[in-house]
Amino acid sequence: MENKEIRNKNNDSFSFKLKKYIKNLFNFSQYSFKTILYIILFVALVVISLWMLWYIYLGGGETFLLTLVVDWFINPIFLLGVFGILLFILIMGIQGLLVPIPSEIVLLAAGMIWGLVGGGIMGVIGSMAAALLCYYISRKGGRPLAEKFVGKSAISLADDFIHKYGMSAIIIARLLPFIAFDPISYTAGLVDLDVKKYSLGTFIGSIPRAFFYSWLGASITAGIKFPLSLSKLPLEDIEALSANFNNVLLIVLVVLVIMFVAYYITSKHYEKKKSQKND
Repeated sequence: MENKEIRNKNNDSFSFKLKKYIKNLFNFSQYSFKTILYIILFVALVVISLWMLWYIYLGGGETFLLTLVVDWFINPIFLLGVFGILLFILIMGIQGLLVPIPSEIVLLAAGMIWGLVGGGIMGVIGSMAAALLCYYISRKGGRPLAEKFVGKSAISLADDFIHKYGMSAIIIARLLPFIAFDPISYTAGLVDLDVKKYSLGTFIGSIPRAFFYSWLGASITAGIKFPLSLSKLPLEDIEALSANFNNVLLIVLVVLVIMFVAYYITSKHYEKKKSQKND
């Protein structure tokens, strides 16, 4: 009897639960083929990100990321003029469909290209385009389609939040720079929220968000004119610009990852409590 009580106590311990969780986590037979593909994609992104961090900070590639962004994103958009603006809005519009591309990184680039004011305005327009696209996709495709893009737990949490607070929920979610943008967009298309109220809430909330990231981007390239040829700059200027860019981007990405994990854990916990309450 005493041995049984000890065994039950051990089974309730944190270490036992952790081992059981890890064991279940690597039990791939429980996952669908699509889920396994997502896991592979996530692991690949983590490996690439870690390699880039090592290469940039320890492997002598301090200018690698800045060169990549300037030569393949900022300069082409800047040189295209009006068509570059349209291309930027298009990128903002479709990034909501591409989970690995956070809108915050695109907003940061807007500040680098057009400065605080211009980048902020472009960011608001692009945010509206992304928000409306996700809204109508969810409106036409329904909950199953929305859950495929951002997950069932995230939709469930955002669903109750919007049901309770309506347009105010949209404003709050857009207002805070590090709150996940896309789950709110997809969920708003599922609930009984008028597109005019949704658009107004998105517009009001996107202004400080867009200008915040635009300010960060503009602070990186302050005093620099585009199109930019990095090879023509003095070496010390390139190194200083690269260090500034790498550090700002690293801080933004770390905070975004933390907020993503926090949102994921919160939504999972919320869904579990909700299902227990219904039972």
